[in-house]
Amino acid sequence: MPYFKDADEVYRFIGRLFQDLSDDEELGPKFRKADTTVQYQYRNPESQITVKMREGEEGQVDLGETDMEPEVVMTMEADTAHRFWLGKVNVTVALARGQMKAKGPVAKILKLVPLVKPVFPRYRQMLEEAGRQDLQEA
Repeated sequence: MPYFKDADEVYRFIGRLFQDLSDDEELGPKFRKADTTVQYQYRNPESQITVKMREGEEGQVDLGETDMEPEVVMTMEADTAHRFWLGKVNVTVALARGQMKAKGPVAKILKLVPLVKPVFPRYRQMLEEAGRQDLQEA
């Protein structure tokens, strides 16, 4: 059974995490150095998050439909994304195993991976504050 019951839950947790990162004074500029737009397409439940990380521009996060043109598209189960933010999924291994698929310049995504480690505790804290201990046991 999937961790999230519907797209709204995906947006409430993973979407909000992306929005918080985009607005973060320290991490936001670091992510924008990737100079790309990434779309995360999730299954079970069907949902989509598009994140603009362009150097010298404001970050933007669209939940669901968007007018932004992604340069990189990442597809995976929403459960895989959730486990990633808990620090339990290695992106390189997940790509090799087909648990994550990437279209576009994958090197740009891999550049972001080292930046996300400090985000894992923030995601856990968000789940805890929402009273969702069930989601912390991935």
